[in-house]
Amino acid sequence: MRPITPLVRAITEQDLDGLMLLALQTGGGMTTLKPDRALLSERVAIACASFAETIAPARRDYLFVMDDITSGRLVGVCAIKSAVGLDEPFYNYRLGTLVHSSRELDVFSKMETLYLSNDLTGSAELCSLFLHPDYRIGSNGKLLSKSRFLFMAQFPHLFPERLIAEMRGFQREDGTSPFWDSLGAHFFKMDFDRADALSSPGKKAFIAELMPRHPLYVDYLTASARDVIGMVHVATAPARHLLEQEGLHYEGYVDIFDAGPVLQGRTSELRALRESTRAVVAPFGMAASAGKPVLISTTDLRDFRCIATCAQVRHGQVALTPDDQRLLKCRDGSQVRTMALDSRKNPHA
Repeated sequence: MRPITPLVRAITEQDLDGLMLLALQTGGGMTTLKPDRALLSERVAIACASFAETIAPARRDYLFVMDDITSGRLVGVCAIKSAVGLDEPFYNYRLGTLVHSSRELDVFSKMETLYLSNDLTGSAELCSLFLHPDYRIGSNGKLLSKSRFLFMAQFPHLFPERLIAEMRGFQREDGTSPFWDSLGAHFFKMDFDRADALSSPGKKAFIAELMPRHPLYVDYLTASARDVIGMVHVATAPARHLLEQEGLHYEGYVDIFDAGPVLQGRTSELRALRESTRAVVAPFGMAASAGKPVLISTTDLRDFRCIATCAQVRHGQVALTPDDQRLLKCRDGSQVRTMALDSRKNPHA
């Protein structure tokens, strides 16, 4: 594949056609990126209003796209929802423990359970991450996923303290879900693909409300279902790794359909909040290869842009090539935010 020049930026109304093409590539399993033009059009409108600050912060849905500047093709998408569960109930299963004991019989047992929960209501959510298969090379995936953290670092006042990310759960090669087959299918008499198709925004809560409200004993599930609780889809494993690098972790909450893990983190403890810094763009005076891989973003909410490049960041200044400046629509003296592309704890990730 020929070299590309990727840029992550705030979505615009003109991106609807490209977004629709990306949604058609997902292959299902992404309830926030269904290939439904009406739904996507509504979401793009909300995103544009979010960046324009014409709707309340808690209702905002910041949608970002990745452009291949070389070809003019839209090749990736990701998003941050400011808060979940404010318009409709937001459900997950929470793994818990029930203890059964009898002194008379000298029996003490701990049973793992699943509780239908609204505990994560009000959290900000990282969602809709998808990169076209042809572009899953180099640092493209890291740029697409981690650009959102620089956005949050630049505008922390727009987000609550808790951040979550629902990960796509394990599926067999034929697309079926062992967890759904062992639990949800018994209540709805439909296969996983049908349930997934019904779980577009605005409908998932309706399905969740028909699930049993009492704790479910995990041991009642099939062995194959128990084994995949908290596991991710094979294609989602790299995305989970990237999020864990940035400060999110699994705390026992899973999706009600496929038991995929829900990662959580504290906004104030994210790597981007701790390590990113503001810098002034300085005249380019050295080869780009002399610098280390970094993320560079603008500080403009309405026209947020982010790239991955090699640059030296010293004494509050960063030297950017003319091409990088054009991508970011900045110039010498502009304010930008910078962060190392990789976590210091795992520099070879």
